[in-house]
Amino acid sequence: MSRNHRLLTDADFQEAVDRQSSIRIFKDDHIVDSNAVILRFSDTTVVVQTKVSEITYYDRNACEFFEMRKASR
Repeated sequence: MSRNHRLLTDADFQEAVDRQSSIRIFKDDHIVDSNAVILRFSDTTVVVQTKVSEITYYDRNACEFFEMRKASR
């Protein structure tokens, strides 16, 4: 079973990059991307990759980002 951890701070995003964690992205309460990996981020933009050739840019302020972590027992 997994749990979602919301990414808010630069440190949160950097940890997700370092772990190459899968993330989910929501915009306007709808899921817009899933199983994405963060390639890079800035104060305004998050760049993710879902497939080999699929790279997407998301506005950091307009979206919510959640790291999908495995629940510890």
